[in-house]
Parts: sequence; structure tokens; C-alpha cells
Amino acid sequence: MNDLDHRFRQQKQSGQKIAALTAYDYPTARIVDEAGIDFILVGDSLGMVILGYPDTTSVTLEDMIRHTGAVARGAKLAPVIADLPIGTYGSPAQAVASARQLLAAGARGVKLEGGSALAPQIRALVEAGIPVLAHIGMLPQRVREEGGYKVKGGTLEEAGVIRDDAVAVQEAGAFAVVLEIISPGLAAEIGPTLQIPTIGIGSGEGCDGQILVLHDLVGLYPWFKPKFAKQRADTASAISGAVRDYVAAVRGDTGMTPP
Repeated sequence: MNDLDHRFRQQKQSGQKIAALTAYDYPTARIVDEAGIDFILVGDSLGMVILGYPDTTSVTLEDMIRHTGAVARGAKLAPVIADLPIGTYGSPAQAVASARQLLAAGARGVKLEGGSALAPQIRALVEAGIPVLAHIGMLPQRVREEGGYKVKGGTLEEAGVIRDDAVAVQEAGAFAVVLEIISPGLAAEIGPTLQIPTIGIGSGEGCDGQILVLHDLVGLYPWFKPKFAKQRADTASAISGAVRDYVAAVRGDTGMTPP
């Protein structure tokens, strides 16, 4: 059992919820770290909120390495977990080779998308001493195949697959599992059946913890707002207002003193 496995199992057993967020650069990593977050995910969601792609499928391992390094330089307390991007873990050997590059950049562990079918990769990573955060339910790297972001687990067949996936990733050695956009009732049912924590995103409050994209939490990506994400700040408006004031001051449009 690795240190992350021990730490987060203990947190689950104590009943203390796990709070996690994404970060993609040094300053935001430092801010969320100093605010007491339990772990930071360098998500391949950076493809959308940082790089401007329509989804995560254009993100490369080189992108993840660069951003993981920046986040690791800002986080001194919370462990940094980095996503393995699409096409970098097709086999156990490839998964280990890719993950080692992320660890070299400063990650403490990696996340990969998939359940039972990915058990060999998870097992190989854990045997290589690399902590793994599993991810089941809605898989963003398959969004093009699935035709969008849809709630999973609404049918008996889907629910059965998700339950099997949760058990499979635990048995393979994952220290926790992300449940993305899963029917809340099913997510709440799965948690008590596992020894590892369930980390929900859009899967209701019945998980052992929650994770959000930081930009959704603080209103820094106003062009798309997930229904499940409660926005707790309006950073985009604050930045826009500051820029408008700056522009007006520079142009002499107001009585403000130019910077």
C-alpha cells in the first residue's frame, strides 16, 4: 500500500470528505494548496480551459508534462496527481513509461480513464510504485465516440458495468476512484461497497469526496458552466472590470490616473 492509498483510505474511514480541485499553473496551484485542498489534479481538462480545444482529445503528453511541472512548483502540501492523456496508456508498458515522465515533472501519482478494461494498466503502474487514481462513469476522452457528456448508470445494464468497474479498479490497486456524471443514487450506493474513496464530479453528494475544475468553481470560464458545478466566485467579471478600468485610464477616458 502506497502512502496516498493509506492516507485517503484513512480519510474515508474517518468520515472526513475529500476536497480536490484541478490546477494547471504555478499561481493557481499555490493558491489552492495554501487554502488546504486535499489533492490537486492536473487534469487534461486543460485542453479546454487553458488551450482552447473543444475537448480533451487533443491534449498531448508534452502538454501534461509542462503543466504538471508548473503545478508541482506551486504545491508544497497537497499531492499532485496528473492525467495520462489519450493515447498514452494503451498497454501496461506504455502506461508505466508515460507515467514516469509525469512523475519526473513532479506528480505524485497519475489518473487514467477506464474501468475493468484498464485493470492491467493500473496493476502495472501500482507494481511500478506509481499511485493511481482511477476514473469511471463518463469518460471525457471518449466524448466524441459517445456524442457528448451524458449521465451514466441510468439503466440496469450501465449500473452493473459501473459497479463491476469500481470493484475492478480497487482490486487492481487504485487508491481512489473518480465517479464522473454517474446517477447520484448509484454513486451513493457504490461508495460503501468499496474500501477506497469515491471522488464525485457531477455524481451527487453521496461520494466520499468531490472534485471540480477550478475554473468552474471560481467563474473563470464563463462560456460554459456545468449544471452540477456551484460557482462560488465571478473571477471573469472581476478581471473584465479591471481591464476595462485600465483601458479607460490609459486612454484618458476618465479622471483615473494612468498606470
